[in-house]
Amino acid sequence: MIELNTDGKIMVRRCLVTFKPFRIFVVGIGFFSLCFLMTSLGGQFSAKRLGDSPFTIRTEVLGGLESRGVLRKISDMLEVIMKRVDALAKLGNNSDSRRLDELSSPVGLFERIQAIAQNVSNMAVRMEQILQHSMAVGRGTARLQCEVPKDPRYPDCSSKVDWMRARWTSDPCYAFYGVDGSDCSFLVYLSEVEWFCPPLAWRNHTRPQPPKAAFRTDISTLLEQVGTGKESLSFMKRRIRRLAAQWGTAAHRLDGKLRGRWRDQKRILVHVGFLTEESGDVFSPKVLKGGPLGEMVQWADILSALHVLGHNLKISVSVKELQGFLGVPPGRGSCPLTGPLPFDLIYTDYHGLQQMKQHMGLSLKKYKCHIRVIDTFGTEPAYNHEEYATLHGYRTNWGYWNLNSRQFMTMFPHTPDNSFMGFVSEELNETEKLNIQRNKVDDMAVVYGKEASMWKGKEKFLQILHRYMEIHGTVYYETQRPPEVPAFVKNHGLLPQQELQQLLRKAKLFIGFGFPYEGPAPLEAIANGCIFLQPKFNPPHSSLNHEFFRGKPTSREVSSQHPYAEQYIGRPHVMTVDYNNSQEFDSAIREIMRTKVEPYLPYEYTCEGMLERVHAYIQHQVGVGPDSMSGSPSGPFIALPNSTGLGWSSSVSAPPSWPPLSALQLFISKEAQSCVEACHHEGLVCEPTFFRFINTKEVQCEGVETEMNHIFPAFSVVRKECGLQKEALLFSCAGLSAKYRRLCPCRDFRKGQVALCKDCL
Repeated sequence: MIELNTDGKIMVRRCLVTFKPFRIFVVGIGFFSLCFLMTSLGGQFSAKRLGDSPFTIRTEVLGGLESRGVLRKISDMLEVIMKRVDALAKLGNNSDSRRLDELSSPVGLFERIQAIAQNVSNMAVRMEQILQHSMAVGRGTARLQCEVPKDPRYPDCSSKVDWMRARWTSDPCYAFYGVDGSDCSFLVYLSEVEWFCPPLAWRNHTRPQPPKAAFRTDISTLLEQVGTGKESLSFMKRRIRRLAAQWGTAAHRLDGKLRGRWRDQKRILVHVGFLTEESGDVFSPKVLKGGPLGEMVQWADILSALHVLGHNLKISVSVKELQGFLGVPPGRGSCPLTGPLPFDLIYTDYHGLQQMKQHMGLSLKKYKCHIRVIDTFGTEPAYNHEEYATLHGYRTNWGYWNLNSRQFMTMFPHTPDNSFMGFVSEELNETEKLNIQRNKVDDMAVVYGKEASMWKGKEKFLQILHRYMEIHGTVYYETQRPPEVPAFVKNHGLLPQQELQQLLRKAKLFIGFGFPYEGPAPLEAIANGCIFLQPKFNPPHSSLNHEFFRGKPTSREVSSQHPYAEQYIGRPHVMTVDYNNSQEFDSAIREIMRTKVEPYLPYEYTCEGMLERVHAYIQHQVGVGPDSMSGSPSGPFIALPNSTGLGWSSSVSAPPSWPPLSALQLFISKEAQSCVEACHHEGLVCEPTFFRFINTKEVQCEGVETEMNHIFPAFSVVRKECGLQKEALLFSCAGLSAKYRRLCPCRDFRKGQVALCKDCL
């Protein structure tokens, strides 16, 4: 029997059976002619015979589709012959010789076999013509196709081929990828599995058009994907279910805004690294014991947003799942993934990023631009650039990944160098808001602090608060009341989310102790009609003076427990005071009791706001990665609003950009002022994407220097010199220096949506 595989390899087997001599002659005319033809035309032919058992013929055909079609016909005809002969052979071994004579004597059977044999012979002649032509062409093209290319864009190609020639057997993963010792196999591997050689023109590199993404409102498939087995996953599923109706309403609204606009459906992997056993998963055991829930709140909302937006989602909470989804090959880690990255985007965290580095090998560098890192406190460019961080004292345990800073996604919009991912709070309808206002208890306060350790040293201002209000706590305990909680506090223990929400709807005040920093609870309290009172930090907390921030890849100074609430919401919903000043604290409590507020939730923390933001990132942050940034773009020039007063060029190069360059407004900072502060002072936000357009030599300065410096582009007032940025990964909104005034690219933003400019959606 002949089998023709899809890769063009023919398998011929069961070619010899025991039957009467006159029949083997007829069949042998076509079959052995074909075998001789294949071997004489240069195919790889091998035959093995064990006694009277069938032998196997394997030949590789050099021809294209036409030759394969002829071989398929030959295969079909030989199959018919073999079936007839096998039937006769079986009967020949049977004692019923009369039945054999009946089948073998008719002239029709013999003539049919002769006709088939003649057809096989004719097709064999045609096959010979095709293969002779194919081999003539193939010998010439093979030499061209498998020569090591000399391409300046791939300078390491030749040395990598030499390495493969000497070492390709050092790891079994190379053979797994089809490397067989030939130069062709080396070049295919080095251009398609790794990337040291250019793509080969004769290989197929096409990719199908992605389908259209359609909004979803059914969350059942998402809940199945989240899985079970961890209390953290159960918490996330409960949150997804509770907010399902609000996500559905938000999807309908955003769909109306977009007016049916085409959205590519992305293949997205979500790998929650901090929940894997390999990272220690310290969060899951504490879910029911007052542990931090902010990260799980955010991840649940990210999953919901990606699902509702209609993308093709895979979820991983173990390294084994990660390996399976990515296609990690067997071996000792020398090789990249088993194929092209099967995802357009990967959302993970720092733990997951470290796991991907361990298991993706060289592929991590190749596919870095597909990664988005959920990073609560932010990563500034000076800490992200490995060489610069090492040389200038910015290296920490979490930084140095050499990503585009926009690939880090934060919980609050505190680091414009990064992208603001956020989370959502439950949105109230008008009836619920009215009921809350009617039922507020003006002398009731709830403390923000679920762990007993947070209450240590807080007795002084709690005594002041107790003069005016009944204080409620939600501190976890197992058998007896925690001693850190004063006796005058009514402690409810750890409450389920719905019961906590009911408590907040009655309370007038939600008071913070200074920790945890920047969590979701204050926004939930404000959304339920509470006033949030928090401590002011003087001096501000940072990695330079506070243990909690030490080692985090940011120099950001935190002026209060919740800077977003202080800066973006403010009075009357948020009050920030010095808790060490008893008079100021006392005055604030009395003011809170007199103040009436309505429930308030910033648009960017609603389901619709988060959907809008995530949609914009997915559709427009295409190719965001370390190689997508350029220090000196080329393109047409456009005029800029110039507010610098320093003779900086009034025009910049303007290739396509997102955010659109029309949103750019140029300002100069003061000495020792960052672009974050300079833009904020103008009612704008710093946009790091625009640095590449203003980092240009078209400046009017007495001197221009170009170097790796996270302060540049900037202007030295003393030396009258302009500094330009040499390394695009170091463009930074956050950097500041007393020696320089920084050139700051600012932009506007949508009301209630600081992540997007007015024309960004």
